Amino acid sequence: MIARLSKNVLPPLAFLAIVVVGWGLVVRGFALPSYLVPSPVAVFLEAWASRSDLGHASLVTLAGALCGFGLSLVLGTAVALVFAQAAWIRASLFPYAIFLQTVPIVAVAPLIVIWFGAGFPSVVLVSFVLSVFPILSNAVTGLVRVDPELLELFQIHNATRWQILTKLRLPHAVPMVVAGAKVSSGLTVIGAIVGEFFAGYGAQTPGLGYLILQSSGQLRTELLFACVAASTLLGLSVFLATGLVARLVLARLDEPGRRQ
Repeated sequence: MIARLSKNVLPPLAFLAIVVVGWGLVVRGFALPSYLVPSPVAVFLEAWASRSDLGHASLVTLAGALCGFGLSLVLGTAVALVFAQAAWIRASLFPYAIFLQTVPIVAVAPLIVIWFGAGFPSVVLVSFVLSVFPILSNAVTGLVRVDPELLELFQIHNATRWQILTKLRLPHAVPMVVAGAKVSSGLTVIGAIVGEFFAGYGAQTPGLGYLILQSSGQLRTELLFACVAASTLLGLSVFLATGLVARLVLARLDEPGRRQ
């Protein structure tokens, strides 16, 4: 266990330490002004001084991101089930699903705010729009690309469409849905922060997006760097938590095979 942690954790931490030390040396060597590039020490001190605001803002952003992620998981899988029913449905509707992946989110976010108003619902919807496509695409792939011999076996035994879906297609699609969820888990935090840029909750309940805009407008670069670091840690935490849950789901899915 210790050897595994050392192998997976120590190299990234060592690289991070090198980057931070190099960052500090560059700032000091070139005498860069703090409003342009603050030193790592200044960023840490500002983050510690603003820890209460950063912590509360991270929780607000996390709530929007998790709601958007949950919505993506439920609706993305549900729509994939519809797409998997017939090739003509996929041919007719899937190109419109690609719209969610190709359209710039900064172009859609203002429309969402106009339609649904500023605040939490719009933040959730922006997060949903940005994170739903990987789940939808992977779920469709998993549901459709089943082993033809297994599908033929089910048909030989006169299995109904519902039985084929629940006993064959859905179990086969779970690993693909899990993989899509891992990709979406990082995107959902980005979507929540972008949503807060346009539909932020304001000074009453600020999220990280609001703090980023505020610190940028006031040229509080130390706080801006601290917000970026908090956003990165938040996204990484959601990604790692999703990966852990995904591993547990896949392990549980493999248990019947191990018992046999």
